[in-house]
Amino acid sequence: MDAQKKTRRTPRPRNAVASRQDILDGAMKEFCAKGFDGARTEDIARRAQINIRMLYHYFGNKERLYQACLEKVYEDLRAKEAEIDLLHLSPEEAIVALVDFTFEHMLAHPEFIRMVEIENIHRGKFLKTLQVVPERGAFLIDMIRDVLLNGEADGSFRTGIDPFQLYISILSLCYVHLSNQYTLSITFNKDLGQPEWLAERNQHVRELILAYLNRR
Repeated sequence: MDAQKKTRRTPRPRNAVASRQDILDGAMKEFCAKGFDGARTEDIARRAQINIRMLYHYFGNKERLYQACLEKVYEDLRAKEAEIDLLHLSPEEAIVALVDFTFEHMLAHPEFIRMVEIENIHRGKFLKTLQVVPERGAFLIDMIRDVLLNGEADGSFRTGIDPFQLYISILSLCYVHLSNQYTLSITFNKDLGQPEWLAERNQHVRELILAYLNRR
């Protein structure tokens, strides 16, 4: 009897943080592959290697799980942008840092591009429920505005530049060759996924944005 007690294993406590992350990872793959409408909670549970009841325990339903994935891709972007600390760089260095970060983040995180595509199909239906997303977006635009004002003050940037318009231009220039990679590659018979071309594109975006900002 004592030997049986010694060999009996005590069940390991559930790691709630790890379980939640596994579900999010599985859900991200499922939504990116099939969109919101095509994704099934059973397949998400299978990807996450968890019981489907655990999925409902942590997230309630498919809609809330999708919202959590959507919030995650935006939060990852905004959190990493904040680490650049733009206001402690010279104005030109700050803009180049923002361009390079945006370019590299979009390249390294196709799940962001895919989730944004899916959400646009739904006309922002789920994103509008996440108040933190516009709040963090407003903080970024305010930071870019401060960088532009610093550039005006030291004479490196011209006046009257709209920080929101500038960011949309940076995002577009760092995004469209990825969101339309396959159609553009076929249309112009050029592989837009080649590292050499991507490096040229990154440099082109830097020069284009700085030329626009330059006081001269």
